[in-house]
Amino acid sequence: MATSPPEGRRGRPPRTAAYEGRLAALLEGVASGDVSVGDGIDALRRLPFADLGFARVDHHRWLRQRQLEFVYGPGKTPSQLRAIVASLLDDGENSIVVTRLTPARAAPLRKLLEGRGLGVEWRPASGLLAVPRAVPAPRGDLLILAAGTADLPVAEEVELVARLLGARTKLLADVGVAGLHRLLAEFPALAEADAIVVVAGMEGALASVVGGLAAVPVIACPTSVGYGANLGGLTALLAMMSSCAPGVAVVNVDDGIGAGTVGALIARGRES
Repeated sequence: MATSPPEGRRGRPPRTAAYEGRLAALLEGVASGDVSVGDGIDALRRLPFADLGFARVDHHRWLRQRQLEFVYGPGKTPSQLRAIVASLLDDGENSIVVTRLTPARAAPLRKLLEGRGLGVEWRPASGLLAVPRAVPAPRGDLLILAAGTADLPVAEEVELVARLLGARTKLLADVGVAGLHRLLAEFPALAEADAIVVVAGMEGALASVVGGLAAVPVIACPTSVGYGANLGGLTALLAMMSSCAPGVAVVNVDDGIGAGTVGALIARGRES
């Protein structure tokens, strides 16, 4: 007996973000004749991205990939940052994330966002500013382990990004290899997770330890925390890449954005 495809694989998906709703309304308007073909073409030109001259702001990433559009703060003037964020506010509905900001550069953006009545999450230690919008219903459990307290700025970046992408998150701090009993006390959390992110500086050994205990993928995020021979995170990076635990994958030094994104995508699984 023939069966119907699962809900969400025919027609529009069951969860329709506001952006997708605007696109659907536009297509339905053209189909019904309420919107002319010319007006529809003009609208489609604006929907994928906005060309600001100095930046092309992607409004299409969530629809295309179910990922956030991140704005890298350094190298942009305050007016450029403001224009990019304003474009995301005006033509997109998903969370806004701006990275590597100083408090002084974050202040005008926070004023802009709060002036529009939007909630802002600000992480001064990592320079991450986020506006949660249209966050998916949580699915999948991502565990984030910070080896030391000094690794927390990057670990908090991982946690916030993963949460905005719709993963359930749990952050455990100061569970590094200098006292393995602290990690072993949290063994039930390792067993319950769908994916684990290990954030560690110094020699980066925690990733291999967790990789040898966990039954799920481990994303290792080296940090620049450490003394001279840490070489700004290079030692931890190379140690993690040389791990004998085969379930460990590695992102760049201090790359909480990448670790949080990959961790959330694995923990949530593929959208139906």
